[in-house]
This record gives sequence, C-alpha cells and structure tokens, in this order.
Amino acid sequence: MFKVKSPAKFTRTVLILIIGCAQFAPITSANAADKGWRYWGYYQAAPGATKWTAAMTGPTVDIADGAVEGWSFVFSSDDIPSTPPRVKPSFASICAKTKADKDTKRIGLVIDFGTKAYAPKGEKVQKTLITCVTTAKTSQGIDVLGMALKVRAAKSGLICGLNGYPAKECGVEIPTPAALKK
Repeated sequence: MFKVKSPAKFTRTVLILIIGCAQFAPITSANAADKGWRYWGYYQAAPGATKWTAAMTGPTVDIADGAVEGWSFVFSSDDIPSTPPRVKPSFASICAKTKADKDTKRIGLVIDFGTKAYAPKGEKVQKTLITCVTTAKTSQGIDVLGMALKVRAAKSGLICGLNGYPAKECGVEIPTPAALKK
C-alpha cells in the first residue's frame, strides 16, 4: 500500500509533474481529442454580470431576479462546456420591457442551438431564442426553462432536448467534427 506522509507535498509534486509534462505536449489539431460529446451546456450570469459562467450544478438551483440563464448546444471533449451562448447575458436588454413586481422575479433566458458543425444528422439548427421570463419567487432554473419551451430530460435529470432539438439523442459521444479541428 502506498502511504503519503505529506498530502500537500504530494499534491505539489503531482502538479509539478503534470505542468512539466504539459510543456512537452502542445495542443495541436493533430493531438486534439478524437471524440467528444454533443449536449446542452448550462450557463449563468448573476444580476449585473456581463459574461457567462459555466454552471457547475444542474438547473435545480435558485436564481435571483435580474439574472440571465443560458443554454448552448455544444460539442466538448471536456466535462465543462466551453462554448457559451453567442448572445451576451444582458438582463437590461432582454428584460427591458418587462416590469418588476413584488410577487415575481424576472429572469433573462438565452437558448443557443449551436452550429451546423456538430448538429445531429438530418436536423436543422434552430434560431437562438432570447426571452424574459416572469416567474414565481421560488422558481428554479428548470422552471424558467420549462416556461419558455418544451424540455426533454433523461431519468438522470440530464437535459436532452429543448424545443425538440435534438429530436432523439441525449448527450452522445461523437467524433470531433472536422470543422472544429482546424
């Protein structure tokens, strides 16, 4: 059995080894991931934020009035989606015409259906949906999403389809599209 006397020292040594090895393995299209996953990435922007942040939880989280929720159909070879919605999370412009009241909250919502480069075969990429949702103070991300369009989810809770896109698949592994290897 392997015993570590000093976890901090061990962690530092492993990080140095990883960083050292990374210096000799540049990321190029030749050694890019051969495969990745096509799925719905979930992003958030807190009230006043001007940039998307990849959500580290599912959409069963509370959202503050003035926040913007974002969903982007992405291709990624990583656990964290790397392609946020192409529309900036501007609550002021998305919800400008929606009046606030004391009984509800307003949430901006952006649904980016991705690009043809990784669209499922035979399916047409839908136009980006941008809307302001007025909902109960207790609503979570999944509630906001469901108020704007039809949601298809797996038993695990993974969001599989929005507004019928994609029609059947759910977070499938595919070869890296040629257009993304350039």
